Amino acid sequence: MSETLSIVRGACGHDCPDTCSWLVEVANGRANRLYGNPNHPFTRGTLCAKVNHYLERVYHPGRLKYPLKRVGNKGAGQFERTTWQEALAAIAENWLQIIEESGAEAILPYSSAGNQGMIQTASLDRRLFGILGCTKLERNICGEVAHEGLAATQGNGFGIDPEELIHSRFIVLWGTNTIVTNLHLWPVITEARSRGAKIVVVDPIRTRTAEQADWHLAIRPASDAALILAMMHVIIRDDLVDHDYVRQYAQGYEELVERVRDNSPVTAAAITGLSPEVIEQFARAYATTQPAVLRPLIGMEHHRNGAMMFRTLACLPVLTGAWRHRGGGLARSTGALQSSVLNGAGLQMPECTRADVRTLNMRDLGRDLCNSELSPQIRSLCVYNCNPVVSIPNQQAIIKGLRRDDLFTVVHDLVVTETARYADYVLPATSQIESLDIVPAWGHHYLAMNRPAIEPVGESVSNTELFRRLAVALGRTEPYLFESDKALIRTALKSNHPWLANITFERLWEEGYVRLNEDRDWRPFASGGFKTRSGKAQLYSKKMEDQGLDPLPNCGEIRRATAGELQLITGKTLHFLNSSYAHVERHRKREGRLFIELNSQDAIDRGLADGALALISNNQGSIVAECRVSIRVQQGVTWMPFGGFGDALDNACSVNTLTPEEPTDWGGGSGFYDTFVNVSKFIGAIN
Repeated sequence: MSETLSIVRGACGHDCPDTCSWLVEVANGRANRLYGNPNHPFTRGTLCAKVNHYLERVYHPGRLKYPLKRVGNKGAGQFERTTWQEALAAIAENWLQIIEESGAEAILPYSSAGNQGMIQTASLDRRLFGILGCTKLERNICGEVAHEGLAATQGNGFGIDPEELIHSRFIVLWGTNTIVTNLHLWPVITEARSRGAKIVVVDPIRTRTAEQADWHLAIRPASDAALILAMMHVIIRDDLVDHDYVRQYAQGYEELVERVRDNSPVTAAAITGLSPEVIEQFARAYATTQPAVLRPLIGMEHHRNGAMMFRTLACLPVLTGAWRHRGGGLARSTGALQSSVLNGAGLQMPECTRADVRTLNMRDLGRDLCNSELSPQIRSLCVYNCNPVVSIPNQQAIIKGLRRDDLFTVVHDLVVTETARYADYVLPATSQIESLDIVPAWGHHYLAMNRPAIEPVGESVSNTELFRRLAVALGRTEPYLFESDKALIRTALKSNHPWLANITFERLWEEGYVRLNEDRDWRPFASGGFKTRSGKAQLYSKKMEDQGLDPLPNCGEIRRATAGELQLITGKTLHFLNSSYAHVERHRKREGRLFIELNSQDAIDRGLADGALALISNNQGSIVAECRVSIRVQQGVTWMPFGGFGDALDNACSVNTLTPEEPTDWGGGSGFYDTFVNVSKFIGAIN
C-alpha cells in the first residue's frame, strides 16, 4: 500500500513573541515530522528547543483521549473513563443547579494564554459565559501592566516593528532574556551589531543574553525607574534633549525638568546598585547614539511598581526624539497593534455580557476560592488554556481551594495537569496540529493561519467545539454560540482596517502567513500622533492626576528585603513553557531537578555549598531545591526557574508556593518578583 504524504502549514500557538510558522509532514493520517518554515522571514526554518519535539506532546502516552470522571479524593489523580454524553450531562446539571441556587456568578471560567490562537483563546467561550452571566475574569497576569504603563505616556502600547531593530545602532534589551524567550529576534540583533550597533542588557540577572551583550547593567530588582530618572537628569542637564521634538509633540516638559532635578546619578546609585559613573556613561551613550531603541518585554511589569516603570521608560525616546529615526524609539509587544487591526469584539461579542456582572482577577484565584464570604461564593470552576496550580501565585491557597468538597471543577487539557488532578471531570483537548485557528503575533507583524494537520487524537475536541457541546447540553439555542471555526476566522478578519486589505481567509489558507500591510519603515510616533487626548506624549499626565496618581514619572514603591531575606526572581527555562512539556521525559531530563541560584557570599552566609539541598521559605510556604552557587546573581538576589518542576504537588515542588498575590500599582497584574524568602540548609529527606 503506497504512503500518502502531505505537508500542512501551521503556526505555533504558544505564549511566545515569536509565533513561529511551521510545516507538518503527514503520512496516512499521522504526523511524522514538524519543523520550522524556512520561507517565513522571522521563523527562518528554526524552532525552539521545546517545539522541535512538539510531536512528542501530540503522541505522548499520557495524552488524554477520552473524558475522565474523578473516582478518588481530590488531588489523588484517580479517574475513570466516561463518555462525552455523561460528562456533558453532569456538567450541565451541576451548572444549572448552581445558577438556580446561587446565580451564574457562582461559576468562574478560568483561562489564560495556553493557546494564543485567536479563535481558540477567546471566542465562543466568552459568548457562552457572557450570555449565562458567569463571573468575568480579568486576565492581566502578563502584558496589561506594561501596556497600561506605556499608555500613560504615549496613549497606547504601540512600538516599532521588532524587525526594524536591524537599523538600530544602540539596542537596550531591558529586562528581557532574548536568547531564551525571543530566540528568533536574536539574529536581527546580531545583524544590527555587525552593522555597528551596541547591545546593552539591563537586568538583575546575568542571563544568557547578558553574557552575549556588549554591556550588562546588573541593576537591583525594581529600581529601573530610578535609573531612568537619573538618565533623564543627565540628558536634560547636558542638553541632550531633542527640543524640537519635545516642543512639537510632548506636554509637561517643564514639570519633568523639575521632577528629575534631584534624581541625579549619585542618588540613583544608592537605589540601583550601579555606580554614578556607569549611569552617566549609559545616559550619554543612549542619548547621543541614533537610532537608539529600547526593547522591554515582560520582566519589569512583574514588580509592584511595574506600570510606573514602563510609564517612565516611555519618556526616554520622547526626550531624545528617538521616535524620529528608523530603528529608533521603543519596541515592546506587537500584540496591542495586531489586536487593534483584528476584530476581537466581533469574536467575543461583549454585548452578550451584562454590565453589572462581577469581575475577579485571575491573580487572586487562591484567595477567591478560599473566601467563603465572597457573594456568591465560587461553586464551580471551568479551567481551559491554563494550569493555574503551576502558573498563578500563592499555589498552596489554590490547592486548598481546589480541595473543597463543594467546588465542582472541570478541566479541559491535553494531559492530566497539576490542576486537573483536582477536577471532577477532565475533558480531552486537541493539540495545535489538530485544530483550525488564526494566530496573531506579539513579536512581529505576520499573521498566520494554523490548519489542522491530523484528525483529533482519540475523542479530544478543540476549545470551540467544547463550548458548542456545552451550549447544547445547557439547552441554549442562540445561533452565535454554534458558529464554525471558519466563520469565526472570517469574523476576525472583518475589520476594514487598511492593514488587513486583501488578507482573506482564502489567502491565509493557501499561503499560511501574510505580513500586515503596513509600511516597512513604519514609525508610529515620528511626527507625534500619540494616542492621548491631546495627541502629544504625556510627560505630565493630567489623566493620571485626575485618577489620584502621580502625574509625573517616579520610582514607585520599591520593597526591599529585611535582614536575612533574599529577593526571589523567577525566569523561564529552555525546555519548559510554564508547565507545558513538563510531562515529556526528554524535557524533564534536560531541565533536571528544581534548583535555586545563590551568590557565593549568600551561600557562604547560609552554610550552603554547590549541590546541597536548600530549604526556601516565607510566610506562604516552603519548598526544597538544589543549591547552585552562581555568578549570574548579585548578592541579596536569588533566582529560581518558573514552571513545571513539580512531582506530586503534595511536595509543593513549585516556586509559586512562595509568590504572593501581590497587586501592581495599576494595570491589575501581579508582582511575582517582589517575593522575599529565607534560604537555609535542608535537614531531612525528600519523599
